[in-house]
Amino acid sequence: MLINTKSILAAGLAAAAMLAAPMPALADDPIERSPAAEAAAFEADRETILSMAGDFAVVFDMQESTAWKGGYDPIDRKVTSGYESVRIVEDTGSKIVLQHLLVTGTKDNPYVVKHWRQDWEYEPSQILTYQGGDSWKMVDVPDAMRPGRWSQTVYQVDDSPRYAGWGQWQTTNGVKRWRSNWTTRPLARRDAVRDPIYDRYVGINRHQMTPTGWIHWQDNTKMMPAEDGSGDLVPVVQEYVLNTYERYDDYNIAAAESYWEKTHEYWAAIREKWDQVAAETGGIEIAQQADVGTTIAGELLKLADAIKAGETNVQSASARAVALIDEGTSRGGG
Repeated sequence: MLINTKSILAAGLAAAAMLAAPMPALADDPIERSPAAEAAAFEADRETILSMAGDFAVVFDMQESTAWKGGYDPIDRKVTSGYESVRIVEDTGSKIVLQHLLVTGTKDNPYVVKHWRQDWEYEPSQILTYQGGDSWKMVDVPDAMRPGRWSQTVYQVDDSPRYAGWGQWQTTNGVKRWRSNWTTRPLARRDAVRDPIYDRYVGINRHQMTPTGWIHWQDNTKMMPAEDGSGDLVPVVQEYVLNTYERYDDYNIAAAESYWEKTHEYWAAIREKWDQVAAETGGIEIAQQADVGTTIAGELLKLADAIKAGETNVQSASARAVALIDEGTSRGGG
Protein backbone atom coordinates (compact mmCIF):
# COMPACT_ATOMS: atom_id res chain seq x y z
CA MET A 1 0.00 0.00 0.00
CA LEU A 2 1.36 3.40 -0.95
CA ILE A 3 1.12 6.09 1.70
CA ASN A 4 0.75 9.69 0.57
CA THR A 5 2.87 11.47 3.15
CA LYS A 6 2.08 14.86 1.65
CA SER A 7 -1.67 14.30 2.17
CA ILE A 8 -1.12 13.17 5.76
CA LEU A 9 1.05 16.20 6.46
CA ALA A 10 -1.54 18.54 4.90
CA ALA A 11 -4.34 16.98 6.93
CA GLY A 12 -2.30 17.33 10.10
CA LEU A 13 -1.55 20.98 9.42
CA ALA A 14 -5.23 21.67 8.67
CA ALA A 15 -6.27 20.03 11.93
CA ALA A 16 -3.72 22.03 13.87
CA ALA A 17 -4.94 25.23 12.25
CA MET A 18 -8.51 24.41 13.23
CA LEU A 19 -7.46 23.88 16.83
CA ALA A 20 -5.52 27.12 16.88
CA ALA A 21 -8.23 29.25 15.28
CA PRO A 22 -11.05 30.61 17.42
CA MET A 23 -14.09 28.39 16.98
CA PRO A 24 -17.54 29.98 16.60
CA ALA A 25 -19.88 29.60 19.56
CA LEU A 26 -22.36 26.80 19.12
CA ALA A 27 -26.06 27.70 19.18
CA ASP A 28 -26.54 25.94 22.52
CA ASP A 29 -23.39 27.23 24.23
CA PRO A 30 -23.75 29.74 27.08
CA ILE A 31 -23.35 33.30 25.82
CA GLU A 32 -20.50 35.24 27.35
CA ARG A 33 -20.37 38.95 26.46
CA SER A 34 -19.25 42.09 28.24
CA PRO A 35 -22.07 44.28 29.65
CA ALA A 36 -21.52 46.81 26.87
CA ALA A 37 -21.58 44.12 24.17
CA GLU A 38 -24.70 42.59 25.69
CA ALA A 39 -26.48 45.95 25.77
CA ALA A 40 -25.61 46.53 22.12
CA ALA A 41 -26.76 43.03 21.16
CA PHE A 42 -30.02 43.50 23.06
CA GLU A 43 -30.86 46.68 21.16
CA ALA A 44 -29.89 45.13 17.83
CA ASP A 45 -32.07 42.09 18.57
CA ARG A 46 -35.00 44.31 19.46
CA GLU A 47 -34.63 46.24 16.21
CA THR A 48 -34.62 42.97 14.27
CA ILE A 49 -37.73 41.60 15.97
CA LEU A 50 -39.60 44.87 15.52
CA SER A 51 -38.66 44.89 11.83
CA MET A 52 -40.87 41.82 11.32
CA ALA A 53 -43.88 44.14 11.64
CA GLY A 54 -45.33 45.64 8.47
CA ASP A 55 -47.38 44.62 5.44
CA PHE A 56 -46.42 41.59 3.40
CA ALA A 57 -47.17 39.26 0.53
CA VAL A 58 -46.66 35.81 2.03
CA VAL A 59 -45.93 32.40 0.51
CA PHE A 60 -46.37 29.26 2.63
CA ASP A 61 -44.38 26.36 1.14
CA MET A 62 -44.77 22.98 2.88
CA GLN A 63 -43.17 19.75 1.75
CA GLU A 64 -42.85 16.30 3.26
CA SER A 65 -39.58 14.76 2.10
CA THR A 66 -37.93 11.74 3.68
CA ALA A 67 -40.09 8.95 5.11
CA TRP A 68 -38.62 7.56 8.32
CA LYS A 69 -41.29 4.89 8.70
CA GLY A 70 -41.42 2.00 6.26
CA GLY A 71 -44.48 1.99 4.04
CA TYR A 72 -45.27 5.68 4.56
CA ASP A 73 -45.71 7.75 1.39
CA PRO A 74 -45.00 11.50 1.81
CA ILE A 75 -47.94 13.68 0.82
CA ASP A 76 -47.71 16.14 -2.05
CA ARG A 77 -46.05 19.49 -1.59
CA LYS A 78 -48.49 22.29 -0.71
CA VAL A 79 -47.88 25.95 -1.61
CA THR A 80 -50.34 28.71 -0.70
CA SER A 81 -50.08 32.49 -0.63
CA GLY A 82 -51.80 35.54 0.79
CA TYR A 83 -51.33 38.91 2.43
CA GLU A 84 -50.54 39.61 6.05
CA SER A 85 -50.39 42.78 8.11
CA VAL A 86 -48.18 42.30 11.16
CA ARG A 87 -48.76 44.78 13.97
CA ILE A 88 -46.84 45.54 17.17
CA VAL A 89 -49.33 44.89 19.98
CA GLU A 90 -46.95 45.33 22.90
CA ASP A 91 -43.39 46.51 23.43
CA THR A 92 -42.14 46.76 27.00
CA GLY A 93 -38.46 46.58 26.07
CA SER A 94 -37.82 42.99 27.09
CA LYS A 95 -41.11 41.71 25.64
CA ILE A 96 -42.45 42.28 22.13
CA VAL A 97 -45.82 40.99 20.88
CA LEU A 98 -46.55 40.81 17.14
CA GLN A 99 -50.03 40.02 15.81
CA HIS A 100 -50.52 38.65 12.29
CA LEU A 101 -53.69 39.60 10.41
CA LEU A 102 -54.40 37.59 7.27
CA VAL A 103 -56.26 39.53 4.56
CA THR A 104 -58.22 37.36 2.11
CA GLY A 105 -60.83 38.03 -0.58
CA THR A 106 -60.48 40.95 -2.98
CA LYS A 107 -59.58 44.61 -2.58
CA ASP A 108 -63.25 45.54 -2.85
CA ASN A 109 -64.54 42.67 -0.72
CA PRO A 110 -61.82 41.74 1.79
CA TYR A 111 -62.12 39.43 4.78
CA VAL A 112 -59.67 39.61 7.69
CA VAL A 113 -58.68 36.54 9.66
CA LYS A 114 -56.88 37.02 12.95
CA HIS A 115 -53.91 34.76 12.28
CA TRP A 116 -51.02 33.61 14.47
CA ARG A 117 -49.29 35.67 17.14
CA GLN A 118 -45.66 35.66 18.21
CA ASP A 119 -44.40 36.86 21.59
CA TRP A 120 -40.69 37.50 22.08
CA GLU A 121 -39.24 37.67 25.60
CA TYR A 122 -35.66 38.45 26.59
CA GLU A 123 -33.94 36.04 29.00
CA PRO A 124 -37.16 34.24 30.06
CA SER A 125 -37.24 32.02 33.13
CA GLN A 126 -40.02 29.77 31.75
CA ILE A 127 -41.75 28.97 28.46
CA LEU A 128 -45.15 27.41 27.75
CA THR A 129 -44.34 24.12 26.01
CA TYR A 130 -46.54 21.57 24.32
CA GLN A 131 -46.75 18.23 26.14
CA GLY A 132 -48.87 16.28 23.66
CA GLY A 133 -52.60 15.76 23.48
CA ASP A 134 -54.43 18.82 24.79
CA SER A 135 -51.78 19.96 27.27
CA TRP A 136 -49.19 22.75 27.56
CA LYS A 137 -46.95 23.22 30.60
CA MET A 138 -44.78 26.01 31.96
CA VAL A 139 -41.22 24.64 31.79
CA ASP A 140 -38.07 26.22 33.20
CA VAL A 141 -35.47 27.48 30.76
CA PRO A 142 -32.02 26.14 31.78
CA ASP A 143 -30.11 28.84 33.66
CA ALA A 144 -27.16 28.64 31.28
CA MET A 145 -29.47 29.18 28.28
CA ARG A 146 -31.10 32.38 29.56
CA PRO A 147 -28.41 35.10 29.29
CA GLY A 148 -28.47 36.87 25.93
CA ARG A 149 -31.26 34.73 24.49
CA TRP A 150 -34.85 35.34 23.48
CA SER A 151 -37.83 33.03 23.63
CA GLN A 152 -40.50 32.99 20.97
CA THR A 153 -43.97 31.75 21.91
CA VAL A 154 -46.43 31.20 19.08
CA TYR A 155 -50.19 31.30 19.62
CA GLN A 156 -53.13 30.03 17.60
CA VAL A 157 -55.86 32.16 16.02
CA ASP A 158 -57.81 32.28 19.32
CA ASP A 159 -54.66 33.19 21.31
CA SER A 160 -54.42 29.72 22.86
CA PRO A 161 -50.83 28.40 22.88
CA ARG A 162 -49.18 26.49 20.08
CA TYR A 163 -45.44 26.16 20.78
CA ALA A 164 -42.49 27.93 22.38
CA GLY A 165 -38.73 27.82 22.12
CA TRP A 166 -35.66 29.78 23.04
CA GLY A 167 -32.61 30.75 21.01
CA GLN A 168 -30.00 33.35 20.12
CA TRP A 169 -29.98 35.97 17.38
CA GLN A 170 -26.72 35.56 15.49
CA THR A 171 -25.17 36.88 12.31
CA THR A 172 -23.38 34.16 10.36
CA ASN A 173 -22.03 34.55 6.83
CA GLY A 174 -23.69 37.96 6.66
CA VAL A 175 -27.19 36.67 7.49
CA LYS A 176 -28.90 37.48 10.79
CA ARG A 177 -30.99 34.62 12.09
CA TRP A 178 -32.63 33.26 15.23
CA ARG A 179 -32.58 29.51 15.75
CA SER A 180 -34.75 27.80 18.34
CA ASN A 181 -34.01 24.79 20.48
CA TRP A 182 -35.92 21.62 19.63
CA THR A 183 -39.61 22.40 20.07
CA THR A 184 -42.72 20.21 20.13
CA ARG A 185 -46.04 21.43 18.79
CA PRO A 186 -49.45 20.07 17.86
CA LEU A 187 -50.52 19.34 14.32
CA ALA A 188 -51.39 22.28 12.11
CA ARG A 189 -54.92 22.23 10.73
CA ARG A 190 -53.59 21.28 7.28
CA ASP A 191 -52.53 17.94 8.80
CA ALA A 192 -55.02 17.53 11.66
CA VAL A 193 -58.03 17.45 9.32
CA ARG A 194 -56.50 14.45 7.49
CA ASP A 195 -56.35 12.31 10.68
CA PRO A 196 -52.77 11.15 9.98
CA ILE A 197 -50.84 8.51 11.92
CA TYR A 198 -48.50 11.14 13.42
CA ASP A 199 -49.79 13.40 16.21
CA ARG A 200 -47.15 16.11 16.71
CA TYR A 201 -44.11 17.83 15.23
CA VAL A 202 -40.66 18.10 16.79
CA GLY A 203 -38.59 20.69 15.01
CA ILE A 204 -36.30 23.66 14.86
CA ASN A 205 -37.51 27.13 13.79
CA ARG A 206 -35.37 29.77 12.14
CA HIS A 207 -36.28 33.39 11.52
CA GLN A 208 -33.96 35.10 9.06
CA MET A 209 -33.96 38.65 7.76
CA THR A 210 -33.84 39.37 4.03
CA PRO A 211 -33.33 42.65 2.11
CA THR A 212 -37.08 42.79 1.41
CA GLY A 213 -38.57 41.18 4.52
CA TRP A 214 -37.94 37.94 6.37
CA ILE A 215 -38.41 34.19 6.25
CA HIS A 216 -39.61 31.62 8.76
CA TRP A 217 -38.06 28.23 8.10
CA GLN A 218 -39.19 25.07 9.91
CA ASP A 219 -37.32 21.77 10.00
CA ASN A 220 -39.98 19.37 11.31
CA THR A 221 -39.99 15.68 12.13
CA LYS A 222 -43.55 14.38 12.28
CA MET A 223 -43.82 11.93 15.18
CA MET A 224 -46.23 9.24 16.39
CA PRO A 225 -46.53 7.08 19.52
CA ALA A 226 -44.73 3.77 19.17
CA GLU A 227 -47.04 0.94 18.15
CA ASP A 228 -45.70 -1.30 20.95
CA GLY A 229 -47.47 0.83 23.56
CA SER A 230 -44.19 1.81 25.24
CA GLY A 231 -45.09 5.51 25.18
CA ASP A 232 -42.01 6.32 23.11
CA LEU A 233 -42.28 8.58 20.09
CA VAL A 234 -41.04 7.39 16.70
CA PRO A 235 -40.41 9.45 13.53
CA VAL A 236 -42.73 9.11 10.55
CA VAL A 237 -41.58 11.66 7.97
CA GLN A 238 -39.49 14.79 7.58
CA GLU A 239 -41.15 18.07 6.59
CA TYR A 240 -39.65 21.37 5.48
CA VAL A 241 -41.71 24.56 5.67
CA LEU A 242 -40.56 27.88 4.25
CA ASN A 243 -42.78 30.90 4.91
CA THR A 244 -41.59 33.95 2.98
CA TYR A 245 -42.64 37.49 3.95
CA GLU A 246 -41.99 40.09 1.24
CA ARG A 247 -42.86 43.73 1.95
CA TYR A 248 -45.89 44.64 -0.15
CA ASP A 249 -48.73 47.15 0.17
CA ASP A 250 -50.93 46.66 -2.89
CA TYR A 251 -53.79 44.96 -1.02
CA ASN A 252 -56.56 46.15 1.28
CA ILE A 253 -54.44 47.08 4.29
CA ALA A 254 -57.22 49.34 5.52
CA ALA A 255 -59.36 46.27 6.14
CA ALA A 256 -56.76 44.86 8.53
CA GLU A 257 -56.41 48.23 10.28
CA SER A 258 -60.19 48.50 10.70
CA TYR A 259 -60.52 44.98 12.06
CA TRP A 260 -57.77 45.50 14.63
CA GLU A 261 -59.03 48.94 15.66
CA LYS A 262 -62.47 47.50 16.44
CA THR A 263 -61.39 44.25 18.10
CA HIS A 264 -58.00 44.85 19.76
CA GLU A 265 -59.49 45.47 23.23
CA TYR A 266 -61.46 42.23 22.97
CA TRP A 267 -58.35 40.24 22.04
CA ALA A 268 -56.39 41.94 24.84
CA ALA A 269 -58.94 40.57 27.34
CA ILE A 270 -58.54 37.11 25.85
CA ARG A 271 -54.73 37.24 26.02
CA GLU A 272 -54.95 38.31 29.64
CA LYS A 273 -57.27 35.41 30.45
CA TRP A 274 -55.06 32.78 28.81
CA ASP A 275 -52.05 34.20 30.70
CA GLN A 276 -54.02 34.01 33.95
CA VAL A 277 -54.90 30.37 33.41
CA ALA A 278 -51.29 29.46 32.63
CA ALA A 279 -50.00 31.32 35.70
CA GLU A 280 -52.57 29.83 38.08
CA THR A 281 -52.39 26.22 36.91
CA GLY A 282 -48.81 25.94 35.65
CA GLY A 283 -50.00 25.45 32.09
CA ILE A 284 -53.06 25.15 29.89
CA GLU A 285 -55.18 22.14 29.08
CA ILE A 286 -58.00 22.51 26.57
CA ALA A 287 -59.61 20.16 24.07
CA GLN A 288 -58.60 20.56 20.44
CA GLN A 289 -60.70 20.42 17.28
CA ALA A 290 -58.97 19.52 14.04
CA ASP A 291 -60.45 22.20 11.78
CA VAL A 292 -60.15 25.23 14.09
CA GLY A 293 -57.60 24.53 16.84
CA THR A 294 -59.33 24.56 20.21
CA THR A 295 -62.96 23.60 20.58
CA ILE A 296 -63.82 27.20 21.52
CA ALA A 297 -61.83 28.91 18.75
CA GLY A 298 -64.75 29.15 16.37
CA GLU A 299 -66.95 30.96 18.88
CA LEU A 300 -64.15 33.31 19.98
CA LEU A 301 -63.59 34.33 16.36
CA LYS A 302 -67.33 34.78 15.75
CA LEU A 303 -67.53 37.11 18.76
CA ALA A 304 -64.77 39.25 17.22
CA ASP A 305 -66.67 39.36 13.93
CA ALA A 306 -69.81 40.41 15.82
CA ILE A 307 -67.90 43.31 17.39
CA LYS A 308 -66.60 44.34 13.98
CA ALA A 309 -70.14 44.23 12.54
CA GLY A 310 -71.56 46.29 15.44
CA GLU A 311 -73.77 43.40 16.61
CA THR A 312 -72.28 43.37 20.12
CA ASN A 313 -69.89 45.46 22.20
CA VAL A 314 -66.41 44.71 23.48
CA GLN A 315 -67.50 44.34 27.10
CA SER A 316 -70.22 41.76 26.41
CA ALA A 317 -68.09 39.80 23.97
CA SER A 318 -65.09 39.80 26.31
CA ALA A 319 -67.20 38.52 29.22
CA ARG A 320 -68.51 35.68 27.06
CA ALA A 321 -65.01 34.85 25.80
CA VAL A 322 -63.56 34.73 29.32
CA ALA A 323 -66.41 32.41 30.38
CA LEU A 324 -65.66 30.12 27.42
CA ILE A 325 -61.99 29.92 28.37
CA ASP A 326 -62.94 29.15 31.99
CA GLU A 327 -65.24 26.38 30.84
CA GLY A 328 -62.77 24.99 28.32
CA THR A 329 -59.83 24.87 30.74
CA SER A 330 -61.74 23.63 33.78
CA ARG A 331 -59.66 20.43 33.83
CA GLY A 332 -56.62 22.50 34.80
CA GLY A 333 -53.23 22.83 33.18
CA GLY A 334 -49.92 21.06 33.15
